[in-house]
Amino acid sequence: MNTKGRSLLFGSLIALALFLIPVAPVLADGIIIPVPPPPIPIVDVPYLTVKYHRVTVTIEDQVATTHVDQVFVNEGRFEVEGTYLFPLPEEAAISEFTMWVDGEKLEGQVLERDEARRIYEDIVRKRRDPALLEYVGRNAFQASIYPIPPGGERRIELEYSQVLPMDLGLIEYVYPLNTEKFSPRPLEEVMIQVTVRSREPLKAIYSPTHQVEIVRQGDRQAVVGYEEYDVKPDRDFVLYYTVSPEDVDVHLLSYRPEARGEGFFLLLVAPKVEAETHEVIAKDVILVLDVSGSMRGEKIQQAKEALNFVLDNLNEKDRFNIIAFSTSTRTYARELVPAEERGEARDFVARLEASGSTDINRALLEALAMADPQRPTILIFLTDGLPTVGEVDVDRIIQNVGDAAPSNVRIFPFGVGYDVNTVLLDTIAQNHRGASGYVRPEEEIQEKVSGFYAQVSAPLLTDIEVDFGRLEVNDIYPYPLPDLFAGTQLVVVGRYRDGGETTLTVRGQINGQPQTFRYEGITFHEQGGEEFIARLWATRKIGYLLQQIRLHGEDKELIDEIVALSVRYGIITPYTSFLVEETEMALRDAGRSEIVENLQATAVPAPASGRAAVERSAEEQKLFLAPQAAAPALVPGLGAAVTDQYGYPINPVKHVGDKTFVLHEGVWTDTTFDPDQMTPVPVSFGSDDYFALIAARPEWGRYFALGDRVIVVLEGTAYQVREGEAPPIELPAPKETPTPVPTLTPAPIENPPRNAFEAIVEAILDLVDKIFKAFAP
Repeated sequence: MNTKGRSLLFGSLIALALFLIPVAPVLADGIIIPVPPPPIPIVDVPYLTVKYHRVTVTIEDQVATTHVDQVFVNEGRFEVEGTYLFPLPEEAAISEFTMWVDGEKLEGQVLERDEARRIYEDIVRKRRDPALLEYVGRNAFQASIYPIPPGGERRIELEYSQVLPMDLGLIEYVYPLNTEKFSPRPLEEVMIQVTVRSREPLKAIYSPTHQVEIVRQGDRQAVVGYEEYDVKPDRDFVLYYTVSPEDVDVHLLSYRPEARGEGFFLLLVAPKVEAETHEVIAKDVILVLDVSGSMRGEKIQQAKEALNFVLDNLNEKDRFNIIAFSTSTRTYARELVPAEERGEARDFVARLEASGSTDINRALLEALAMADPQRPTILIFLTDGLPTVGEVDVDRIIQNVGDAAPSNVRIFPFGVGYDVNTVLLDTIAQNHRGASGYVRPEEEIQEKVSGFYAQVSAPLLTDIEVDFGRLEVNDIYPYPLPDLFAGTQLVVVGRYRDGGETTLTVRGQINGQPQTFRYEGITFHEQGGEEFIARLWATRKIGYLLQQIRLHGEDKELIDEIVALSVRYGIITPYTSFLVEETEMALRDAGRSEIVENLQATAVPAPASGRAAVERSAEEQKLFLAPQAAAPALVPGLGAAVTDQYGYPINPVKHVGDKTFVLHEGVWTDTTFDPDQMTPVPVSFGSDDYFALIAARPEWGRYFALGDRVIVVLEGTAYQVREGEAPPIELPAPKETPTPVPTLTPAPIENPPRNAFEAIVEAILDLVDKIFKAFAP
């Protein structure tokens, strides 16, 4: 396209860009509503089974192109036609929407929200299934699917483009997998792959909803993957990423349920992916290896391979030493030596043999004695046993290590097998800003240690502290903050008292020199925000509390907190399964107090060693460092007796937004409902009042979509959806339109990133160029 053509289009494109800026992420998964031949009632025909669901996404400078590939199967006895519904959120901007059925392009129509709502309501009335109410308030795309014979399949492919909004460097992409709840059977395969390319350097890449694999391909490209088999997805796929030219990038997300009361925040801190050699902090690495008799055979060989990996990946200015211990100790060198001696050190490692007892105290104290207080030090400690000679009292060993360790030392213990003292290893790691790891008998030592060291080999900022300015924050996890390494990121959660704007300051050390990074205009929501943060915070808090109980003993206040958080946020572990086992008590204040008393009365000291101790330690650490909130999961022995209409187990706990519902006596009950203090307003399922209530508050549809029997507390009122007649209800008053609050305004920088407007205009210009080229003679 020539310059004149671009100029003529520019004014129109500015208006188009403003029109296309979306205020909400696009929800893009479709549902087939089967329509049976007469006279078969629609209620007797199940939804179509989804065989697989594959999603491929490419995001280039905020322009996301999503390709969806699904196969639907008619497992019914009748030939059925289908109505394909594709729910859209308000004000979504989709371009280049294309749909194919078995390779043939299909035409459809966009339904405005009122027309879509009427269709949803009609389906709910006919099928007596409220699941579609989750999409009330949105426009929808509708298309007719030609008849599918019994046992037949239809492959549906979609492709659409959208411009993702950017909040000064923070970009969100959402793909709603939760519509697959309509599939009668679990899906054989679910796959999402997102390729992100950006002209600005990528910093944080984070999914609050799914465990993803992130492969960085330089500073400006990354591939994010999620894959699972034999699963019924129950939540949307959400991906955040940030772009910034800054060396250390900071972005904040927040959520405050009410205008009064505390809120929740999530802080993403990310350095550059590829650091220059001079930017990596020179460090010391001390390797402490157990070579007692129990390490003979495969274990000692794997441990040697792990040490060799660390030696091979030392940075140019790093120093190191090796201490092998059993009844006595054997040291590679009398002091820390430069990285270029790694060859001789490999020979030392090759000659190590396993024999003798285990003197953990002596080995750690000798290692700490050679630490240089002026340089960041990583101490990697591998053992497969309990202390058997020298000082064997765990409390005294912990005290001795605490007295000897300089503040710059980070201790990372690895327990090999089950015959290790988890209290000793976990406490030392916790006290010295490290993390413990456990290598189960079926796992490889070198894989665990090499995977860990690859993440911490290039420190960029140590001794990190964050000052939140005028805002009061508390209950931060993890705390103290770990160091920042090249290619990694910190995901920090906490509570805040009041919303508003503040200046955030990050302080740390680089090669012994203090560094300060200031970010002005950071805004915490006064009300509303990203709901997932509350449950993520609760997940980490419960993990922390469980650790404290195991390491330091039972405490009523800690148990009180665990019980309250478990009920409110539906975080179920074998230790906190009372929400399912004793639901009636868990929903009442008095009942929760009784649960605490029972837990205290039946508590037994947690084992320090053995398989159960290792498994419990690993589970607690998983919660404490969780990147995503704990999802509802069937606890063995709990909830398995409850099945859906197709015979598959129903999880008795569900999360909707920041609410938790538990299936109690056939009713999905909001855990904030206390039957001793609240009298619910009855609402007849499928009645005019029922639909009028949802029309007055479309955002409530997601709660009523749980089923035909629901108790939910909304705006201070408890509503009970049930079958049968109910008196007329008073509808809630219309809500005032809130003033939007920005989530982040970073301090000015010399070369600021493009804002959303500039990026959208540029993206549209690029698209127009492609169109002109495609039709050019």
